Amino acid sequence: MSGDDQRDDYDGYARLGLDRSGQAEAFDAIGDRYDEAFPHKEGQLASGAWLAGALPPGSRILDLGCGTGLPTARQLVDAGHTVVGYDLSPGMLDLARANVPEAAFHEGDLAALRDGRLGTFDGAAAFFALLMLPRPEIPHALRMLHALLRPGGLLALSMVEADVDDYAIPFLGHTIRVSGYLRDELREVVREAGFEIAGESSLAYAPASTDVPPEIQIFLNLRRA
Repeated sequence: MSGDDQRDDYDGYARLGLDRSGQAEAFDAIGDRYDEAFPHKEGQLASGAWLAGALPPGSRILDLGCGTGLPTARQLVDAGHTVVGYDLSPGMLDLARANVPEAAFHEGDLAALRDGRLGTFDGAAAFFALLMLPRPEIPHALRMLHALLRPGGLLALSMVEADVDDYAIPFLGHTIRVSGYLRDELREVVREAGFEIAGESSLAYAPASTDVPPEIQIFLNLRRA
């Protein structure tokens, strides 16, 4: 994709952007109850370990949708990497700064990263961050992440397997909107965004103390092609 095409793509992403203040407010209110409701994160930890181990020590890694900083920012910092966390929720970021003071955290909407304000990265983690977007935005977000990664950069991505678009669900006493893909379609979307699939895993996950039903989580280990 040429530079002009990339700029057009990001501008299109911005035009598609919806008001996500309600999402941020929900996660502000949820706060540290999120980690209580989701205490077991084996799939995320395994994918984070792949990202941490596949990159040289000291690599610069973006933790997109970092939440409380646990477990991913903490895991990557402990592995010797430089971590930049990014999230829409100021309440979650307050917790992240307390949990992982060695990392740098920034507040903002994902679409704002298209201007390169945080620089480029050797790797990125996007654990369940993109499922918070309407489906038309997800391919734009993936291409933006592709542009933020240096050649050969790595992306650890997770989504919930579901054929839904901007679907409202109850979540810890609040309502959030989520999107998802069936597995084959997700593979196609990431490849069209310019990524090679280096590994894949999935698991069934039943959250604790929450009204969200069991889900199938998909973890993709991606490399910028």
